Amino acid sequence: MYTVPFKRRRRNLTNYRKRLALLKSTKPRMVVRKSNRSILVQFVNYSEKGDITVAAAHSNELKKFGWQSRGNTPTAYLTALLAGKRAKGKKITEFVLDIGLATPSRGALVFSAVKGAIDSGLKTKYEKEMLDAGRIRGEHIAKYAESLKGKPEYEKIFSSYLKDKITPESIPEIFDKVREAVLNSG
Repeated sequence: MYTVPFKRRRRNLTNYRKRLALLKSTKPRMVVRKSNRSILVQFVNYSEKGDITVAAAHSNELKKFGWQSRGNTPTAYLTALLAGKRAKGKKITEFVLDIGLATPSRGALVFSAVKGAIDSGLKTKYEKEMLDAGRIRGEHIAKYAESLKGKPEYEKIFSSYLKDKITPESIPEIFDKVREAVLNSG
């Protein structure tokens, strides 16, 4: 007899085996989701009636700290840093990472989010090889911008930065200022 899988599994939206393993840990999950323009980080507890979001941060909230929202690695770190501070205020001390259907790979955006949550004072198990401090600060973006400076592609590739009056080469310095502002925020 054939059993039809759950709708979310058929649509490839949920891996129920992975979800069950995360729920068995009984720790809050840090859910990291990326869109083309933004990043969402949530700390979620399981409930039989439905998951309960304890703390969350959206990358658009970083504007008040001087960071323009993008779907990149530095934004993921800063968003998780902000969400981690909020989670710590709600008495969360430890979490497990829920990356959904994303493939874990070295230097991936979700691991920069893990580093942001850890830097906010939370704990989790992770492999240090998966993190790249240079990518977290945006040094790869600045280096690439420097290599294209003066070429016609520069204006096309970095048009959104230039429109916001940000020189892409200065991203690591801006990142450091915003990181301090998030850490010092109440």
